[in-house]
Amino acid sequence: MQKKLAYSFPDEVLEQVFSFIQSDKDRNAVSVVCKSWYEIERWCRRKIFVGNCYAVSPRIVIRRFPEVRSVELKGKPHFADFNLVPDGWGGYVMPWIVEMAGAYPWLEEIRLKRMVVTDESLELIAKSFTNFKVLVLSSCEGFSTDGLAAIAASCKNLRELDLRESEVDDLSGHWLSHFPETYTSLESLNISCLGSDEVSFSALERLVGRCPNLRTLRLNRAVPLDKIANILRRAPQLVEFGTGTYAGDLRPDVLSSLAGAFSNCKELRSLSGFWDVAPAYLPAIYSVCSRLMSLNLSYVTIQSPDLIKLVSHCPSLQRLLVLDYIEDSGLEALASSCKDLQELRVFPSDPFGVEPNVSLTEQGLVAVSLGCPNLQSVLYFCRRMSNAALVTIAQNRPNMTRFRLCIIEPRTADYLTHEPLDVGFGAIVEHCKDLRRLSLSGLLTDRVFEYIGTFAKKLEMLSVAFAGDSDLGLHHMLSGCESLRKLEIRDCPFGDKALLANAAKLETMRSLWMSSCSVSFGACKMLGQKMPRLNVEVIDEREPPDSRPESCPVDKIYIYRSVAGPRFDMPPFVWTKDEDSALRLLRDLL
Repeated sequence: MQKKLAYSFPDEVLEQVFSFIQSDKDRNAVSVVCKSWYEIERWCRRKIFVGNCYAVSPRIVIRRFPEVRSVELKGKPHFADFNLVPDGWGGYVMPWIVEMAGAYPWLEEIRLKRMVVTDESLELIAKSFTNFKVLVLSSCEGFSTDGLAAIAASCKNLRELDLRESEVDDLSGHWLSHFPETYTSLESLNISCLGSDEVSFSALERLVGRCPNLRTLRLNRAVPLDKIANILRRAPQLVEFGTGTYAGDLRPDVLSSLAGAFSNCKELRSLSGFWDVAPAYLPAIYSVCSRLMSLNLSYVTIQSPDLIKLVSHCPSLQRLLVLDYIEDSGLEALASSCKDLQELRVFPSDPFGVEPNVSLTEQGLVAVSLGCPNLQSVLYFCRRMSNAALVTIAQNRPNMTRFRLCIIEPRTADYLTHEPLDVGFGAIVEHCKDLRRLSLSGLLTDRVFEYIGTFAKKLEMLSVAFAGDSDLGLHHMLSGCESLRKLEIRDCPFGDKALLANAAKLETMRSLWMSSCSVSFGACKMLGQKMPRLNVEVIDEREPPDSRPESCPVDKIYIYRSVAGPRFDMPPFVWTKDEDSALRLLRDLL
């Protein structure tokens, strides 16, 4: 029956049908139905996503998918965001660009995250892909404004340039002037990460003014408050806007000009930026607040009363990022005003302070969970939590899919009962059946991991720090979480026994990161021998791990499945299986 079905439609018809399937998971499922579908799917695949640039080689990807137009790559592990991955570890994009330049001259889109991107790689992109349209560099490093100038000068059809949270060296403040005067295709520009001297305002103003399809513009601190109105008047069609510096002495003419410019932006749905905010200028945006769906105030250091006034003007808000200056009272106002809220992120204003500088507790999050029925995603930094609050949040919002709680002081117990927070997090995983991402914090025992292994069947990413009693905690996670793809652990007493006992599970996951745990170098060697399709990387900047007894714990390990075999750009502080076995495996795979 399956064979008959596969040959019941011409290839051209199936190609058209497959083109409507956007999910990578669904495309992969289609490709394993039969040989015919495999061949059709691989020839009509236009977009690929590689969650780990070392999980596959560019040559393998090119052989499998010869007609790709869009590539998305991720490099360093997620814990690189917290400075836990040493400089020089890897994640270099140049080998990918070199191979794609020869095989995909028609490539239109490249999206990179946590990768090392050099000016040479940007120059190669600029000269190799004649119809290049999208470049997204998220949390990337290694390049300068010279590389951006090459992109600007050569990519005549560029629609999107996004540098979100990347580190860019300023070698020329006038790189925006390299866009030709005839260039008009820009639809999205994010330069919010650039330093204060890395933008020519005159070039920016000309660029914005000649691109009628510009919908997203996120500026950096270099753009002063009195220039924002000029930008908005040139682009009233904007849907997403990130302001520059939003501070200065109050001038009625500037306030009036700014308010008028915002009021003309009838399509605006998202606001961000607000560097160095002066509260007196916030009323200028009130005219657009009723339509806003996303508001990023994560750099705004104004106090709770001004924040309350602002969010109270935003009844359609679905996404809010804010510092803890909003306090419990602000979150209660948010719960009353923003019934459509889906995502909330609350960041700490003073994470290293000994005493709290704001009145933000578990009560604010409880209020939002009660008042916002569509809430699905939470990232919440606070200094105290209780099991009762977590149970209430779980019961209020069983539709939660992402829950990340960060209690600032490690191993903090329930402040009411002084008990571990096992029961509270247990309620989260038991009630939230569709939970995909979870971050744990506070005082936690192995009991919470038993809850997670029992109930979190759809969990895909789990972050754990300063938790657990023994190997049993790791065993519960690896043996119970059927859908787990990424597990990252730091400062936990998990060791060899659970890791080796669940070795087969690791081949079903994208990666496992462990730092400051109890895994020995000997166990890492055994795991690498037992599971040859896993790359088991031991990371230690102190001294070679083989210079100590094999029973000594390693500093960090990064384990990931790979069809490309061990990588060959490892720095001196990374160790893996012996080179001969690596080469043998590579020959077998190729």
